[in-house]
Amino acid sequence: PQGPGDGWLSTVAGGEDCLWYVDRNGSWHPGFDCEFFTFCCGTCHQRYCCRDPLRLLTERQQRHCLAF
Repeated sequence: PQGPGDGWLSTVAGGEDCLWYVDRNGSWHPGFDCEFFTFCCGTCHQRYCCRDPLRLLTERQQRHCLAF
């Protein structure tokens, strides 16, 4: 079964928020919400809200970043 953020509807409607992360310098950044029709984009070390589904960083992918 798919969890929240893993499905097609989430990608279309947005709602993928950026979780907290640590950048390449070791600085901690708090999580933040993206506006409707935008979602979290970027990499494990730099995150921002955008509308480009090709740059989407799902919450599942973000949690994977935390493990490594």
